[in-house]
Amino acid sequence: MCPLQEGKTLEGFYEKLYNMVLGNIPFSLLLFDRSLRVVSANRNFLIKSRRFESETIGAKIREVFPEAILNFTNLEGKVRNVFDTGEGIQNAQMTYRAPGVSTRIYYYTLIPVKSGNIVEHTMLVMDDVTEKVQLSEKARMAERHLASVVESANDLVVSTDAEGQIISWNLAAERISGFHKDQVKGKRLSELCEPSQRHNMEEILHRLAKGNAVQFHEINIVSTSGKLIPIDWCCSPIRDDSGNVYGVVEVGRDLSERRAFEAHLLHTEKLAALGVMAGGIAHELRNPLSVSYSAAQFLLEADITPSFHRECAHKIINGIQRASSIIENLLRFARPAPSDHVEPLNLVTLVNDTVNVLAPQAKLLKIRVIDQYETDEIPISGNANLLQQVFMNFILNACQAMPDGGEIRIAVYQQQKEAVVEVSDNGCGITASNISQIFDPFFTTQMSGKGTGLGLSICHTIIQQHKGLIEVDSVIHHGSTFTVRLPLRQLPDVDL
Repeated sequence: MCPLQEGKTLEGFYEKLYNMVLGNIPFSLLLFDRSLRVVSANRNFLIKSRRFESETIGAKIREVFPEAILNFTNLEGKVRNVFDTGEGIQNAQMTYRAPGVSTRIYYYTLIPVKSGNIVEHTMLVMDDVTEKVQLSEKARMAERHLASVVESANDLVVSTDAEGQIISWNLAAERISGFHKDQVKGKRLSELCEPSQRHNMEEILHRLAKGNAVQFHEINIVSTSGKLIPIDWCCSPIRDDSGNVYGVVEVGRDLSERRAFEAHLLHTEKLAALGVMAGGIAHELRNPLSVSYSAAQFLLEADITPSFHRECAHKIINGIQRASSIIENLLRFARPAPSDHVEPLNLVTLVNDTVNVLAPQAKLLKIRVIDQYETDEIPISGNANLLQQVFMNFILNACQAMPDGGEIRIAVYQQQKEAVVEVSDNGCGITASNISQIFDPFFTTQMSGKGTGLGLSICHTIIQQHKGLIEVDSVIHHGSTFTVRLPLRQLPDVDL
């Protein structure tokens, strides 16, 4: 092959390569000469502008682009400026709409093509970023929507990094805690919790950072006023595309109003229970008072023997002691105590006192109460007022399940590291479909106006607060057994 033929072949090869590259790059490309006529247009531009190559090559810039775009972007002037100054333009924006095609958004670049120091051509490269811009706008809209939802939420919405340092703090968190977001940003979330519960929050965050699941937890936070605010936390890890945890979202519900409502309801239900018991108490007091009154009448007679005189005096003393015991049990039950007051308790004494208060009422309903205590003392820690409310509720429910009389068995015993109380009756029982709902708020099988449906729900909450659990076993027409399990109180070791 002669050198001339070899040069033509090589030139043809480069021309084909050039055309192939231009035809496959994902950008629109135009090449203008100094008269602003199109010298070259790649396939991408022709397809998106819906133009033919024959009508585009040789056309002036004003024949290729709509006048509105040229006026808005001053594209013609910018191309001329490239020829005059030899300096290109990077990443300018253009909105272009071809006939019959939806509007497209481009980032464009003007590149001077020089021969020595002279700009012979200017290359226009346009990158279609319509989808990117639309996605970016959708992302911004979603971000604004999410921010609006978070800020308008009534619950605390807090985000932290994997180490537990606060990143965001919504308006509800500011309102409930009193801390502005600037005051808490960068602090550890555990620092805002009640000191005795900070370890619990740290443990939750540590488990979440490892990707482990965490159930609902109630942990108090300390407000700016120093008040403890009960918060029910629900926490979820934030993962990156690789599945690694890089943050945590904590959503907390303020339980203050619920706790106040429960305390009010406890007080109301206790007053209602005392009203129910009034009949039984009056009947129980009437017996010893009647005996004492009769004995006192005999003492007024002058002709009684010394032995009969002593017998009457003993009957009066016994009657007074009996009446005093009944009143003392009633006062012990009715005596208010703070809902958060936790103290060492003897579960046997607690249950026995409750039984003694309710026994007269059960007797009037022809119900026999049998109590069985494994030992004289089973140590627990708790709130006597709240726990007594639970056992009273179970006993009264058992009485209501036996309108024609029956038998209630109450057993208190120790099982491994748990204290157990069982309240059993031989009443109407609970259907299988209802057992799963009896602890739901406002669920009741009683007639309208006869029950609120909150008694067992509050009992369940109280036992949960004492770190215990309630089990129910029932057979329809045969009776029910409510079992309460509470952790034992650890007694101090005694050196012998």
